[in-house]
Amino acid sequence: MTTRLTLKADSAKDLMSVNPVSIQVNATVSEAVALLADRGFHAAPVIDDAGRPIGVVSAGDILRHDREYTRHLERVPQFYSVSELRLPGGERLPGKGFQLESVDRTTVRDIMTPAVFSVPLNATPDLIIKRMNELHVHRVFVVDQAGVLVGVISGNDLLRKLEA
Repeated sequence: MTTRLTLKADSAKDLMSVNPVSIQVNATVSEAVALLADRGFHAAPVIDDAGRPIGVVSAGDILRHDREYTRHLERVPQFYSVSELRLPGGERLPGKGFQLESVDRTTVRDIMTPAVFSVPLNATPDLIIKRMNELHVHRVFVVDQAGVLVGVISGNDLLRKLEA
């Protein structure tokens, strides 16, 4: 005898995780790294000032950026005494074992994937699953009538709603 699983949901609203963690388009790459690392996420939606999703920033986007754009300042020649070196604010540098690094001012806008796969709150589970399969994505974003991000549906959200 085979057990049949049924998806117990009528719409995206029933499936979605509400208040998804997102990142502003003008956030720095460093802020995106902190967000993803602290939350244990692989990706996050990027939103504009109105809260509308305009892209996705993923760990892969960040790795590609880091590989291509990280630049370290040259090492300080040994003939300088550490006591002679000062930071722009006048503070002395620490003793041994320091390295100067340029600050990356790149924003999430510059590295994100500018594609958003979204569904309205009333989208049916059949449409959502079909869309995820066709697009080969792990998540879709749920938007309200104004296009504002209100939720996210992942494969795990779908699995949670299966019942025997």
